[in-house]
Amino acid sequence: MAEKVILIDDLDQSEGEDVVRREFQLLQRTFAIDLSEVNDRRLRDAVSLIELALERGREVKQATRSRRAAEPQRLRGHTNSDVRKWAAEQGIEVPARGTLPDEVIDKFIAAVQAPEEG
Repeated sequence: MAEKVILIDDLDQSEGEDVVRREFQLLQRTFAIDLSEVNDRRLRDAVSLIELALERGREVKQATRSRRAAEPQRLRGHTNSDVRKWAAEQGIEVPARGTLPDEVIDKFIAAVQAPEEG
């Protein structure tokens, strides 16, 4: 007598006759997983959503080591958000995102150091 193979869905651990190995692609890689029909549809919907988000989103590049190391030292415990807030309070226009002008950072540093020196 042949043994019956019990197939188990890798996502919800359910057993089912419709559970089979299924492949899907994401980020130019192929993955395999045992899924039921229901979970296969759920996975395909999720992958489609992720693909749409990747298509419409922008990749965030990690700061280079030199930039990451230089900024905290230069701002001495302050963040770009602190500089933007201070600039707004001073009526200085700065970009909402991205690199802050050196002159604004220099003014911020001078302003936050002034009380310490006096």
